[in-house]
Amino acid sequence: MPRQARIDIPGLLQHVIVRGIERRKIFLDDEDRQDFIDRLTHVLEATQTICYAWAMLDNHVHLLLMPTLQPLSRFMRKLLTGYAVSFNHRHKRSGHLFQNRYKSIVCDGDAYLMELVRYVHLNPVRARLVPDIRDLTDYRWCGHRQMMGRGKDQLITEDDIFALFARHKNTARKAYLQFLNDGLQQKSDKLTRGGRKASQTFDDSLTDQDLYDDRILGGGHFVERILEQMQLTERTKTLGDITATVAKHYNVDTDELFFPNKARTIAKAKAVICYLATRRYRLTGTSVAKRLGITRSAVSRAAQRGQHLFEEDDVLRERFG
Repeated sequence: MPRQARIDIPGLLQHVIVRGIERRKIFLDDEDRQDFIDRLTHVLEATQTICYAWAMLDNHVHLLLMPTLQPLSRFMRKLLTGYAVSFNHRHKRSGHLFQNRYKSIVCDGDAYLMELVRYVHLNPVRARLVPDIRDLTDYRWCGHRQMMGRGKDQLITEDDIFALFARHKNTARKAYLQFLNDGLQQKSDKLTRGGRKASQTFDDSLTDQDLYDDRILGGGHFVERILEQMQLTERTKTLGDITATVAKHYNVDTDELFFPNKARTIAKAKAVICYLATRRYRLTGTSVAKRLGITRSAVSRAAQRGQHLFEEDDVLRERFG
């Protein structure tokens, strides 16, 4: 089954999970961990992305982010590409470091921000990297340390989190800590899935009739609003936008795509354009055929090839969500 397009719209809260390929370790020592933190700090500032929680384990990372200016895909590409190159160079290895796609779930921050912060920050305890919350305060590779007023890494917009608990910071910090302790008494929160089923972990009022989308954590009305917003965003993608992006990706002149050309790279680019235009952005096959100088049936055949090319290309998937 083809993968669903990412919901990648600035202004949405996103729970991001990055795993090592084949679940291998992506941090071998503290130098790796600090390199990742340094890069994360830089990219957060450069893209004006808000971070509400984070936790690093040996083979994966949890991030709770809200991009404000740029899509999440650009943020993650800057962060992960740079770290992977540095990691491979330092450890004298080659090849992929991360799984093909990081996991990102759009979340209803109004309903679940507190729960999500707790879920992310309790990960090192649940993974038994630290024995309890007292030791979590001294664990360098988790945002909880900053929330407790410790450490030099200031990645989290902590005032927004504390405001959920109390007006005064000291009171809020105590309430936040108690909230984490309460979470340890519960069964593990299943927040790595989105939509109605995951929402029912926190909201028993949701019913089987509520909308469900595994890319979204929220109730039916929230899911509906996000899907409508996504449809509006996708409709704004024109054939010219798609063509220009694909041409740049394959390093070909856009004009070369509008005339008969049997070059292998041109054929690939046209196939991907046909797939994206007709299958992802619902443009008509007739308009695509006219623009690319091919027949309507050729567009349909090319779209099938383009789907395979697209799904096997990490960079293209990031560019188009």
